[in-house]
Amino acid sequence: MMSPGFTGSPLDRADRVRNDAEAYGVLLADWRARVLGLDGLDPRVSDAGGLHWHSMAELDGSEELILLGLSDDKPHFVAVVEATGDAFRSPAIWRALSMLPAEDAAIYGTARSLIEWHNNHRFCGRCGHATVLFRAGWGRKCGNCAKEHFPRTDPVVIMLAEYEGKALVGRQSRFPPGNYSALAGFLEPGESMEEAVRREIHEEAGVTCGAVRYVTSQPWPFGGSQLMMACIADAQGDALVLDTTEIEDAMWVTKEEARAALEGASDRRFNAPPPFAIAHSLLKYWVSQ
Repeated sequence: MMSPGFTGSPLDRADRVRNDAEAYGVLLADWRARVLGLDGLDPRVSDAGGLHWHSMAELDGSEELILLGLSDDKPHFVAVVEATGDAFRSPAIWRALSMLPAEDAAIYGTARSLIEWHNNHRFCGRCGHATVLFRAGWGRKCGNCAKEHFPRTDPVVIMLAEYEGKALVGRQSRFPPGNYSALAGFLEPGESMEEAVRREIHEEAGVTCGAVRYVTSQPWPFGGSQLMMACIADAQGDALVLDTTEIEDAMWVTKEEARAALEGASDRRFNAPPPFAIAHSLLKYWVSQ
């Protein structure tokens, strides 16, 4: 079974206590409660190579806390921190994610998505007044008009176009030298997943596609909260007309070339996406077919 990055969290999300003030108060008072350690938005990595957790006693009491979930009935929280900029481009976050076990990466991904959502929803979209955290951190409520706001996930398609045994990969200018990945883009209103796949491939690479096959999905916590839906599309030709405002380069690769990239072979044609990215899982799946 495929296990994309940021999936497989062992925590019970405990939705049943989010609206139960008494039960939530018990969790807040539990001496066993743990709080996720962060440096800004980056995860702190423990000496054992996993996430760093500390006690509630290390908080000053003014923090907004999000209940991430329970493990063996022990509550796990994260504090909402102020965060600006695109921290995902920092080498530190890439190093940390390459070290974390899959389950810890999934917990961190949830925490980061929620923190970014809280930072972006401190004011009501209806009346403009300040909002306050409620539902154990899984919502915000306006103090003026009482409108309730809840975290949302943006759907994104990420895909390989396939033609005569080759797959299309591309790169953006911000990628490290030699790195290529699957093409991707947000769904637009009134559009199906399959339509979005065909549109994005045609817009970015000028390739027309027919049938689209869904493969798997992955939550992606950077730049907001996204759900990456991985697909493979049947291309009707291999001529490329690139939109250079979207991608810097694109090329068709064989399964042997993709396998060499995934394995980090010295003679590889390109560098594959990191293992925690769904594009890595998608390439790996395509190679195995």
